[in-house]
Amino acid sequence: MTDADTVRLRFGSDARDAGTHTNLSAVRAEGSCLWVAGDETATLERLVADSSSPAGSYGAHRSFALADYVDLPGPAGDEADIEGIGRAGAYLWAVGSHSLKRKKIKAKHADAKAVKQLAKVEDEPNRRVVVRIPVVTDDDGLPSLVREVTTDGEPRTAAVLSGAGTSLTDLLADDDHLGPFIAIPSKDNGFDLEGVAALNERLYLGLRGPVLRGWAVVLEVHPYVDDDDPYVLRLRKIGPDKEPYRKHFLDLDGLGVRDLCPDGDDLLVLSGPSMDLDGPVRVHRWHDAADSDASEVVRGDEISRLLELPYGEGDDHPEGLCLLGDVDVDGGRRLLVVYDSPAEHRLDGDGILADVVQLD
Repeated sequence: MTDADTVRLRFGSDARDAGTHTNLSAVRAEGSCLWVAGDETATLERLVADSSSPAGSYGAHRSFALADYVDLPGPAGDEADIEGIGRAGAYLWAVGSHSLKRKKIKAKHADAKAVKQLAKVEDEPNRRVVVRIPVVTDDDGLPSLVREVTTDGEPRTAAVLSGAGTSLTDLLADDDHLGPFIAIPSKDNGFDLEGVAALNERLYLGLRGPVLRGWAVVLEVHPYVDDDDPYVLRLRKIGPDKEPYRKHFLDLDGLGVRDLCPDGDDLLVLSGPSMDLDGPVRVHRWHDAADSDASEVVRGDEISRLLELPYGEGDDHPEGLCLLGDVDVDGGRRLLVVYDSPAEHRLDGDGILADVVQLD
């Protein structure tokens, strides 16, 4: 395991009431700010570094509702299960899990009720979105989100990939590898998108599941704006048989993808179990990921294991990671790791403690 420092993330009362701080699933750093998301709302959260805190703290929380920027396929208040945040060029990207959800058994349930719970599977439309939102600098010099803006004569709009026939899962329905898993709930090794990395015009989408005979899957897509509707995204046909995606199969020692983070032309991969298990949880480096122009099997010296991360029993699940822009006193770089279902020791008043670990 790796030694970790901690940093405090402070949230406003609305986010705490919604449980966002205890369901963190994605994080991306931008200057003095963090973009974070929880998996039980349809919002993105911005936190700002507190320079007066010697221990490290982010606060001044502001929430941005996805429904204010794009047309969601479901009711605005329904969760989107945001599992990944990407930042590249003029845009922030957010992706839902695209997964089905099987009901949980709770301790209060009698046996008959528990059996019925396990038979219930929910499909929430807002989970099946890939969202792109323009980023601007607000009056305080901080990154903010807008529905549309014109910069140097170039219009930029928020846009979404979703809806019947055009959502990612619909486009994958006949895929030989992934199609059979679309109708399987996420925690049953079904289709479950849990990470995104934006590299120029490419999006890399990491799948927690399915894991195929021990091989994790990362999808590569190249979104563009629909010619007839600037608020709608489409996908370019980049696959070997004109599919609107490429598939990359990664040797992560039998684990699935929990998050992705760009590091130059490499991708850092947070890995963990595809099923409802606690660990192990690791960080890998996919070398020269951005240089690939074909579907591939990533193994051997193309991918390396960097770190083992701590996790709890029934709690403290690492779900998101990002590179921090600063360096430590020894000149090394650091990773910020956020947790879903945080352990009791992470709860800190109006905040939650995230880990900062040494990368190199």
